[in-house]
Amino acid sequence: MIFNKSTTNSKAHPTPEQTPYQLMGGETAVRALANRFYDIMETAPEAKALYAIHPLPLDAIRQKFFEFLSGWLGGPALFEEKYGHPRLRARHMPFTVNEQLRDEWMFCMNKALDEVVTDKLLREGIRQSIGQLASHMINC
Repeated sequence: MIFNKSTTNSKAHPTPEQTPYQLMGGETAVRALANRFYDIMETAPEAKALYAIHPLPLDAIRQKFFEFLSGWLGGPALFEEKYGHPRLRARHMPFTVNEQLRDEWMFCMNKALDEVVTDKLLREGIRQSIGQLASHMINC
């Protein structure tokens, strides 16, 4: 779980019965988040360096990101079923991930979250958790 479950009983806070995946709207919303992230990365000048390190076309990476987010947000563990444990830091080691790339990645994710996740508390909880994850990917 990516949030502190004991904060409140508000519908925006995940519980054992309601994961962020479910609160967002399930598969449709999580797929929309993954796709919007890559749409922004493809077009935003603020993500130029990040886009440059991605293999084209982005179809396969969009699907993998959706599968990762599905499990990370408490939905079906699609990525793990196909590829095993995400081991994100190890998977990103072949790439130089510095603060600039992390910031570009977060720029795209923040814009995607703002557009896809309508509940403010849920959006901010996801933003905080995924920001920590993005910072953990820095390897230089």
